[in-house]
Amino acid sequence: MKKIIEELNGLLDTFTVKLKAIPEGEFSAKPVAHKWSKKEVVGHLIDSAQNNLRRFICAQYEKTPSKITYDQDFWVRANGYQEMEKEIVINLWLLINQRIAAVLKNLKPENYSKASDTGKESVQLHSLEWLAEDYVNHMKHHLNQILPGSFDIIY
Repeated sequence: MKKIIEELNGLLDTFTVKLKAIPEGEFSAKPVAHKWSKKEVVGHLIDSAQNNLRRFICAQYEKTPSKITYDQDFWVRANGYQEMEKEIVINLWLLINQRIAAVLKNLKPENYSKASDTGKESVQLHSLEWLAEDYVNHMKHHLNQILPGSFDIIY
């Protein structure tokens, strides 16, 4: 878990600066009407963080893993990231991920194997340790969409 936390913090340090350096027009441009802009991709990462933060906390104390589902397109639309200021979106992404790093740091090793249900079509139970690693890989995947070539990752 320590390695995952260090990697997450490193991503936050590096990519907060890189995201802020993207010109507003490029950050807000939609490649086509039904595709997310870079700003909305960061918004999706915020939404993912909110859902995973709940998973990382609830799974530690709930006897039956709660089903925490996430409709990504609905969340991005409902939050209206496209209309938000670039700096607010990036700062929100940074802050929510700093909370995740703190929660993961406080996670006791005996809770690493506790499960959460990601709520896909059927029951999708995953350990908190697996979810934390997958969370970082998911972030890298989307950061690669924003800044191509940042990572050699297939997700």
